Amino acid sequence: MTELPDNQPQPQPQPVVVPIRSLGPSHRQRILNHLIALDEHDRYLRFGYAANDEQIGRYVQGLDFDRDDIFGIYNRKLELLAMAHLAFAQDPSHQSCAEFGVSVLKKARGRRYGSRLFERAVMHARNEGVDMLFIHALSENTAMLKIARNSGAVLERAGSETDAYLRLPPATLDSRMSEIVEEQLAKTDYHLKVQAKNFWDFLMGVQEIRQGVRDARDKVDRLR
Repeated sequence: MTELPDNQPQPQPQPVVVPIRSLGPSHRQRILNHLIALDEHDRYLRFGYAANDEQIGRYVQGLDFDRDDIFGIYNRKLELLAMAHLAFAQDPSHQSCAEFGVSVLKKARGRRYGSRLFERAVMHARNEGVDMLFIHALSENTAMLKIARNSGAVLERAGSETDAYLRLPPATLDSRMSEIVEEQLAKTDYHLKVQAKNFWDFLMGVQEIRQGVRDARDKVDRLR
């Protein structure tokens, strides 16, 4: 095996592509399932209080997909592992402002999903003319505040809560094209996952039918 000389740069690992899909009303049930799956502490960090199932249900039903933007990361089983809510200001005098919130299932931690969703939301916000992005989080939500701090946001702590403010640069041709490409890749990835899941569900159904036939045949043989 040939070794690289000490003075040669070592090959860098390629970044893992994480398909992030825009979510619409048809994803509402999966959004609900994702948030319901959060434990009490994670619900507390996400909403600022230990939201119960009923309160989460009202939040999901109240999502305005025409005004705001929701982004998500799915696994092969079409389970929503992580999602972000980019909420745009309703006040006409603050149309250039938006707020970011994110949640990640415990089993999906350590994969930078929160950071990737933040980057995706920032790119979309820029392309929508937003120049100020806000994050309102509990001061103990270190993961969220780390994302904000690493982005260069200004953090202001007030007791148990912290606000982060990130000034966004104007949209560019590159940011617009990047979003188009990312969204198309994510849609393709999602459709492939849907097809794969439907196929495996079909196979499981066939296997259950075959097993039922075998059980019925065995029962008849025993009665003879």
